[in-house]
Parts: sequence; C-alpha cells; structure tokens
Amino acid sequence: MATPRTLARLDTLIWSLIFGGLLVLVLGIASHDETAIGGWSLSVLGSVAALAGFVLIVVRSRLREDAEPGAQSTPSRTGDSPR
Repeated sequence: MATPRTLARLDTLIWSLIFGGLLVLVLGIASHDETAIGGWSLSVLGSVAALAGFVLIVVRSRLREDAEPGAQSTPSRTGDSPR
C-alpha cells in the first residue's frame, strides 16, 4: 500500500510537526506577557501542529508496507507451479 520511501517521509513529517508544534507552543506561552494576541496565536498554532502530528501517528500505524519486488515467489515461465 505504501512504499518504504513514502513511510520514511511520513515519519519525518510526523516528528517535525510534533516537535515544531511543541516549540511554537512554548514560544507562544513565553510571549503571552509581551503580546497577548501574538502569544495566543502562537499557542493555538503550535497546539494544532502538534495535534496533527499525533493524528498522523494513528494514520501511519494503519498503513501497510508494500512487499519488496522479488520477495514473493512467482511461478516460472515454463508453467511449473512453485513448490
């Protein structure tokens, strides 16, 4: 269903969203004293990004990896069935 390359890219996206979202969330919390609207905006944006990363973990767990070419036995061209 999904190639190993696609799964690797999805893993990278997941962890980038989670860690980036948490970083932006912390920056938003830290900047609440200076600008209330900016702090809340960063907090909400970071929370949404981290939540998207957690949702993608569930999506990733339901994906199956395709078998590599040649991993399955195929019948020979002479018509013999594999034993």
